[in-house]
Amino acid sequence: MFQIMQQTPSLLPNTTKPIKPAKFIRRKDLTQEIRTVIAIAALHGQMVGEWGKITRLSHEFAISRKFIYMLMNTMLSVAEISFGETQSPPSSSVLKRISFELMLSLRLTATCGIERISDVMAHFGMRNASVGFISERLNQVGALLPNTVRVEGNEIKVVVFLSDEIFSKQIPILLTVEPISSAILRIELADGRKAEDWKHHWKCLEENGYYTSYLVCDEGKGLCSAKDEALPEAVRQTDTYHAIAYRLGIWVERFKKAAYKAIEEEDYCYKKLDSARSDRVINKRIEEYEEGERDTDKKIELYDSFNYLYHCLIAELRIFGEDGRLRSRIEAEDNIQACLELIESLENEQLNKQVKKVRRILPDLLNYFDVAVEVVRKLEKLPNIPKEALEALCLAWQWNKEVIKSKKADRTKACKEKELFFLEYAQSHLQEDYEDIKGQIYSELDTIVQSSALVECINSIIRPYLNSSKNHVSQEMLNLIMFYHNHRRYRARKRKGKTPMEILTGEHQQGDWINLLIDEVRKKDPSILPFS
Repeated sequence: MFQIMQQTPSLLPNTTKPIKPAKFIRRKDLTQEIRTVIAIAALHGQMVGEWGKITRLSHEFAISRKFIYMLMNTMLSVAEISFGETQSPPSSSVLKRISFELMLSLRLTATCGIERISDVMAHFGMRNASVGFISERLNQVGALLPNTVRVEGNEIKVVVFLSDEIFSKQIPILLTVEPISSAILRIELADGRKAEDWKHHWKCLEENGYYTSYLVCDEGKGLCSAKDEALPEAVRQTDTYHAIAYRLGIWVERFKKAAYKAIEEEDYCYKKLDSARSDRVINKRIEEYEEGERDTDKKIELYDSFNYLYHCLIAELRIFGEDGRLRSRIEAEDNIQACLELIESLENEQLNKQVKKVRRILPDLLNYFDVAVEVVRKLEKLPNIPKEALEALCLAWQWNKEVIKSKKADRTKACKEKELFFLEYAQSHLQEDYEDIKGQIYSELDTIVQSSALVECINSIIRPYLNSSKNHVSQEMLNLIMFYHNHRRYRARKRKGKTPMEILTGEHQQGDWINLLIDEVRKKDPSILPFS
């Protein structure tokens, strides 16, 4: 045993290594009474504002300042428990209200399904956490909420209508949104989406005080037929996104992928040349490579040509030219026709089918130019706005729209830089009036609506609710969604800090959306909410 220990000295304790002293030593002279005295003295010094009290105590008792602060915090915690006000448990009415607000928040803010709401409420010991009760209560509340916004005081309000359909499985949901505020004016679970359904939809809006002279929608047959019959005097603006970007934009990526694939095929044919040995194989592979080279050149040329023409076409949709002046509708339409003719010359059969569809809707595609003429005339009459500043702000507004539409970071950054350039130029002319004038001009220009893209944004807001309910949609649920969306506050972008209803009505909203919802329900049926 002794020999083994000699051969493995690493197993023996190292007695020559100095032992480190403990980092902290509990001092027996600092009794509980002394620690209490130190804590009380330090607290008293803090309360009366005695400068240097902590330092003097530290020197007197040979302890650190950190240790004194620790004693102070401990004493404060004990004092709060011993001498603080005794809080009585919440009443049954308060618990019911908390349970109801949690239910609404989980359903509308967190877009949770009924089962998950039940699990969360049961986890926290909430009353009435069953799936059946939650579903029934939400339906009762939704049934008391309107599905159409009403103008107060029997007045009439003329706004822009953005109308579109969204679907829950095969069930259509008719939707009309006001674009400047993003408020949902009416949401309706319909049996169909024919002309009669849309005529009834807009008639209900008019009965509640909302009229339109400007309708933005896609090319749906029911929508177009209903517009001609129910809104004959309103200008119909075809959705520019669905008209051009949706139909033609996808071909940019298709041609790009085809070109890259052809390049890969050409490279593969080139690499195969090294493995050829006989003259027959060598000649065959040379032919394959040359054919691949011609195909690559053809597809690259097709991509380059179409990509250029497509972006020229999109540029013609801009309202203002590079000088900040309003562009001519006739000139823009002629340029679009020329671009479409050149695209047809590319001789792609499938692409040309889409070009024909664009030609068919072209007469209604640029109606927003006529609206822009009236808006610019109104802006030019505003006092104390130099022409240069107005043109700069118009260009800044246009680039701001490009920022919103751009999806790539580089593009977004470039658009922001251009917007900032024109804003700084306008500010140099307007000086202290810059913010007020900028807000006024932006507000007026926002009434020029080119597409119903905002409806797609509302669709993306509603879709999670439909998914979480497994597409078992009801009108009561849609009423709840509409109320929440119209009365909740935006946290970012240009509407930050405001609710859609505040922007729509111009009146400040008093209270949170939950409190407003509770007030609305109590007016109609107080028995549904049995709490104070």
